[in-house]
Amino acid sequence: MSDKNSGYLDMELLRFTTAGSVDDGKSTLIGRLLYDSKAIFEDQMEAIERASERIGNEEVNLALLTDGLKAEREQGITIDVAYRYFATPKRKFIIADTPGHIQYTRNMVTGASTANVAIILVDARHGVLEQTLRHSYIASLLQIPHIIFCVNKMDLVDYSEETFEKIKNDIDGISSKLDVKDIRFVPISALNGDNVVERSEKMEWYDGPTLLHLLENIHISSDINHQDFRFPVQYVVRPQTAEFPDYRGYGGRIASGAVKVGDPITVLPSGFTSKVKTIDFFEDTLEEAFAPQSVTVTLEDEIDISRGDMLVKSDNLPQTTQDIDLMVCWFNERKVIPRGKYVIRHTSAEARCMVTNIHYKMNINTLEKNEEDKEVGMNDIAKLTLRVTKPLHIDTYNQNRITGSVILVDEGTNETVAAGMIR
Repeated sequence: MSDKNSGYLDMELLRFTTAGSVDDGKSTLIGRLLYDSKAIFEDQMEAIERASERIGNEEVNLALLTDGLKAEREQGITIDVAYRYFATPKRKFIIADTPGHIQYTRNMVTGASTANVAIILVDARHGVLEQTLRHSYIASLLQIPHIIFCVNKMDLVDYSEETFEKIKNDIDGISSKLDVKDIRFVPISALNGDNVVERSEKMEWYDGPTLLHLLENIHISSDINHQDFRFPVQYVVRPQTAEFPDYRGYGGRIASGAVKVGDPITVLPSGFTSKVKTIDFFEDTLEEAFAPQSVTVTLEDEIDISRGDMLVKSDNLPQTTQDIDLMVCWFNERKVIPRGKYVIRHTSAEARCMVTNIHYKMNINTLEKNEEDKEVGMNDIAKLTLRVTKPLHIDTYNQNRITGSVILVDEGTNETVAAGMIR
């Protein structure tokens, strides 16, 4: 492999999600990012030009780059989560373009669950809306570490500094209700490209970075939990070949933390202890591995370990419990059934569970708890308590986004009915 390619593979990957009200220009912004950073091909551009003419747009409609479904292009709205991939010399990016409508809250939760950064668009003419509150709350609920508020359509308010400052102050007013480490503001015009990739000459009063500069340089390596070693076992590796007759390794992806050869390990749920003998990665043997690497670990002692077990360091154990409090976003048309039974999936473990309590439902337009109406339906966000048939090894979601999250599945239909964040 050439050095050029290996450098590309080693580049840091940033996942970001976009959110905003229906016509705030999310798709246009992503189109502008892709176009101005030279991340699209000429034939793609020509197809977009033809589609723009067909719809009757005078200028090239960059939004068509992301509205991938034909129905979306024809209606001019984003329905599903569209993932787009691009790279600059500094970083690789995956964009989850999520819908703005309230009836697609579940799509937004899905698209944003793995993001490092949320870009929330605010229309400079309309200021902070209920949608802005809702999307900020969801970003905070999902513990997305960085939020960038892009005040878009600055061209329609004559690039007014006063308008930008007012919106910034309004958001500062609500940010006390949110649990977000890092909030930034960028005034842009996605349509004209001001402050997206290139600096704007029309907003000389703004001395901060452009959006792309921010995305390329925002510090994300500290977002991963490096303290708590958690290794959910996905697969037991037993080649039983002449070369490796007795090899027994445990394959999986490190959810958080790091591990070295010789580290004392506890296997959950059995509680047996051992030490790390080797860490294997394809043909290589490593001295140390860390999240989010996928590796195979072998231990010095023979212990009965299978999929769904978890390897952790003996001096740093997760909480083990059968009663779990969590915030859920409900995905399904069928409402939550009090005392209803579901399958719970947590890392590589699976069990059955029952809803023992519905505490409250969030009114995500006002960020207030509703303890009166406990009927939880599709796209609602609520706090539930579950009783699980076997103990799970959990961390809180704000400590660890992987061991702190679960999904609930309907046993009868095998549909995913909810995503949950453990409190």
